Amino acid sequence: MDDEVARRLVHASGAVLPTAWVVGQLDAVPELPWQVVRYVLVLGTAVALGLEVVRLFIGLDWTIFEKLTREYEQENLAGYALYIIGGTFAGLLFVPAVAVPAMYMLTIGDPISGLLGSGELRTVKPPRVLGTMFLVSLAFAVPFLPVVAAVAAAVAATLADGVKPVVATYVIDDNLTIPILASVAAAIVLVATGEPIDAVVTGLA
Repeated sequence: MDDEVARRLVHASGAVLPTAWVVGQLDAVPELPWQVVRYVLVLGTAVALGLEVVRLFIGLDWTIFEKLTREYEQENLAGYALYIIGGTFAGLLFVPAVAVPAMYMLTIGDPISGLLGSGELRTVKPPRVLGTMFLVSLAFAVPFLPVVAAVAAAVAATLADGVKPVVATYVIDDNLTIPILASVAAAIVLVATGEPIDAVVTGLA
């Protein structure tokens, strides 16, 4: 299998966790408590960071790392770790209605956008790719958020996905920025339109 397709499939597999929570909201299915989702996210982050410490400072020559990391990630924190950190940020800081669509934008929207862009690294993605990312992100946001907040989250995710700034030769990875910017944008709009902050940000009640 082509390495780029393999990366996208692994990327999309992350949708299993938010989907398990969503399915658990159905009456006929056992519920997966959001706190359990958060524990899984924290555990995943700890494991990913542990693997990265070993890979970067000790040396870990697993074939899977060669397959699933890009050249610019070889001596920097890899995209999969940033992916988990970004999702964990959303899951720990915000309520499910904000965090879940942000996770879907990362796990589903980003790989679709990446395949349309043929995996090429560009400063700004083509308009058709940006449009697709926006529509996919919006489709996942609307079931959870008011329309104005859903649009804000989708725009934020699209910008994070479509614009690749470089700081000191390091590409700011959208695996980190998509869920962070999408969840923060949605939360800001919700609070600005009258939602109590303790109903948006977890741990403040």
